[in-house]
Amino acid sequence: MKKIFLFASLFISLVINAQIFDPVSWKTSINRISNDEFELVMEAEIEPHWHMFSQFTPDGGSLPSVFEYKNAKGNYELVGKTSESKYQKVYNDIFEIDEYIFENKATFKQKIKVTNTALKEVKVYVEYQACKEQCIQLDKTFTFKLPEIKAVENTTKIEEVKEEPKSDLVIESVTMDTTKQTIAEDNNNEEVKVSEESIPSAKEIEKKEEKRSLWGIFILAFVGGFAALLMPCIFPMIPMTVSFFTKQSKTKAEGVKNAFIYGLSIIFIYVALGSLIVGIFGADSLNALSTSVLFNVIFFVILVFFAASFLGAFEIVLPQSWANKVDAQAGKSGIVAIFFMALALAIVSFSCTGPIVGTLLVEASSKGGIAPIVGMLGFSSAIALPFMLFALFPGWLNSLPKSGGWMNTVKVSLGFLELAMAFKFLSNADLVLQAHWLEREVFLVIWIVIFGAWAVYLFGKLTLPHDSPLSHISVGRLFMALLISTFTVYLIPGLWGAPLKLISGFPPPMTYSESPYGFGNSQSGGEVVAGLPEHAHFGPHKIIAFHDYEEGLAYAKQVGKPILLDFTGHACVNCRKMEEHVWSDSEVLPILKNDVVLISLYVDDKRELDEKDKYTSPETGKEIKTIGNKWSDYQITRYKNNAQPFYIILDDNGNDISKPVGYTPDIEEYKTWLENGIANFKK
Repeated sequence: MKKIFLFASLFISLVINAQIFDPVSWKTSINRISNDEFELVMEAEIEPHWHMFSQFTPDGGSLPSVFEYKNAKGNYELVGKTSESKYQKVYNDIFEIDEYIFENKATFKQKIKVTNTALKEVKVYVEYQACKEQCIQLDKTFTFKLPEIKAVENTTKIEEVKEEPKSDLVIESVTMDTTKQTIAEDNNNEEVKVSEESIPSAKEIEKKEEKRSLWGIFILAFVGGFAALLMPCIFPMIPMTVSFFTKQSKTKAEGVKNAFIYGLSIIFIYVALGSLIVGIFGADSLNALSTSVLFNVIFFVILVFFAASFLGAFEIVLPQSWANKVDAQAGKSGIVAIFFMALALAIVSFSCTGPIVGTLLVEASSKGGIAPIVGMLGFSSAIALPFMLFALFPGWLNSLPKSGGWMNTVKVSLGFLELAMAFKFLSNADLVLQAHWLEREVFLVIWIVIFGAWAVYLFGKLTLPHDSPLSHISVGRLFMALLISTFTVYLIPGLWGAPLKLISGFPPPMTYSESPYGFGNSQSGGEVVAGLPEHAHFGPHKIIAFHDYEEGLAYAKQVGKPILLDFTGHACVNCRKMEEHVWSDSEVLPILKNDVVLISLYVDDKRELDEKDKYTSPETGKEIKTIGNKWSDYQITRYKNNAQPFYIILDDNGNDISKPVGYTPDIEEYKTWLENGIANFKK
């Protein structure tokens, strides 16, 4: 009788609590730009305390919003990238990165140019993640009905947009002026007209987004410019060039003027280089570089190449004929000659400045927009400033340190730094692919070796091809060696799970590692596991876990234990919080290790199913193509719930014996829930 009452109460609880929930409602509209050009607008209304993520949120954290234009081939062309409204930058201490989120609302726009005049509709698939106390993986398909494409008339009939595959929206027709058509719908069966003025333009959005990082790029580039000044290709030229302007000019004022023209010419040359990068790739396209596997790998190779040059393997030089032609022009008089003198400096010093300029352009390009232009403005300003200042105050030249071997030390040090930075881009590519080749421990070992070698070099125990004989090291070099040594030692505890907040965002997140909590961590419970059951894996805190339901169920039957069914996600921040702060508790962890069989089903696993295992969900009508799709559909079909984390206790036959719970940060409450489920199993 107790069991009947128990199952009845569980059934009632499921009916009451289960829901397919989407905290994001969408309105879609079409703006007609011209006869064959349209702007697709997708507005997301986000429920209070929930948030969704930008397309450009960094890898290694929550899932970005992704837009896929289904029937574009042969029908229409995308004009630029999908723009979005202003996001918030929020630090996530679980994934240890800055994430870009939207709260309350978000607007996405995409311009298209129709090439097939017979096209009747445009299908847009959007995949996104929404989070509060739980995270939900969601997707929608929108169908934009297009008007007939012909010569402009006074009015055109446009059908309202409908959402697929399951839409309960009322679709109506409206007639509007073709010069300014905006059709919209919402999820409350109401027709909504959205004026162009109510939504920020794409250009306004871009300007707001760029301001967030442009100052950082400028400052980084400015520091890089000062580092370049200390190189053997530039530093000795400062007194020579300033002396030339002051001594060859008829008056002091003329010398100062010529030096300023020289400095402004340097700025113009490098800013033109940044403009060329933006012109080649386009300001919009650069945003995609940070998430592109190909570009991240290319950036890695480029930075390793530059690092090898700084370390002395070879010199990167531009063709000598370029320098000769520029020198010929610089030998003349006037403003043009001064400009060519600046160009000659840029060409001759390229072996020193090229790697720094290249690194800055790589970093700035990954930020998108006009960042490469701003970066080159910062770099060139730092290069030009000393020439201007020393021309104004020639007496300062006497205080300049003499050229010497210290300049090669600066060059080699930058080589070590560039080599370390290169692996950040390789890590980005690995994270996108989820290949697990460069997990957190491997990344940290590489950095420990690189910075350790740098420290040994600064102590004078390692020499490279262009180093001068060293009988002693300066006090400045000693302090630098001690600083790098301290940083190297600081990295070592990261192998055992230390958070390493000083370099947060550079290494892969803690969850992307061979052991998410570091090998030897005391949270493992101190026990030694001789072996794993077939098909099992070590989960958080070395809990034996299964990632397949049937395999975990078979093991539960074999050992006669109840099942903790865990619907989770790699990019689910509250799933990680539960694992770090609740599962790790000294009273909860032994229960998870000894009294239940953990089956963790990842709903955002992007690995493709075998063709024979793909199917269309009878519950949602969606095509199930990935492992994550499969477990998400299983959760929706069985529990009518689509949020994570989502926990339930099953018996060893797969029957539910507890009510489901979601995010439960109260340790005592979660422990009580576990114990009650286990007690139900023993009845």
